[in-house]
Amino acid sequence: MSKITEQVETLIHPVLDELNYELVDVEFVKEGRDHYLRVSIDKEGGVDLNDCTLASERISEVMDEHDPITQAYYLDVSSPGAERPIKKEKDYYNAINQPVYVSLYAPIEGDKEWLGRLIEVSDEEIIIEVKDKTKVKTITIPREKIAKARHAVML
Repeated sequence: MSKITEQVETLIHPVLDELNYELVDVEFVKEGRDHYLRVSIDKEGGVDLNDCTLASERISEVMDEHDPITQAYYLDVSSPGAERPIKKEKDYYNAINQPVYVSLYAPIEGDKEWLGRLIEVSDEEIIIEVKDKTKVKTITIPREKIAKARHAVML
């Protein structure tokens, strides 16, 4: 996590807590010449456009007041969607028995990307069940090797 996203999380957490929204993810990215601050929120039953608009207005107020980002940027507040990121400990436990996509820093069994069903979580590793041609096998992935994890939609 970058210093900017850490600062943003610290600033907006109280606002989102007050509105009863969960902060799912914060990203600060450059695309072309533009910078984007992307904030994903959720709540029990899901968020709609009105929730995103309200959160965006309140986040804008806090960001304008504290100004942690020096360059111009666009604020994008949205729901996490079907492919919700898995970052926090509780995210991993909530994803058990769900399809997940995992990207790794270093290959395991020759691959840096895995798509399968999360079957076990511990402090040190996760275990996913993947289809390998005609059979199903399990892959044990050390947590320190995980670059990115998210829910997956499997058809």
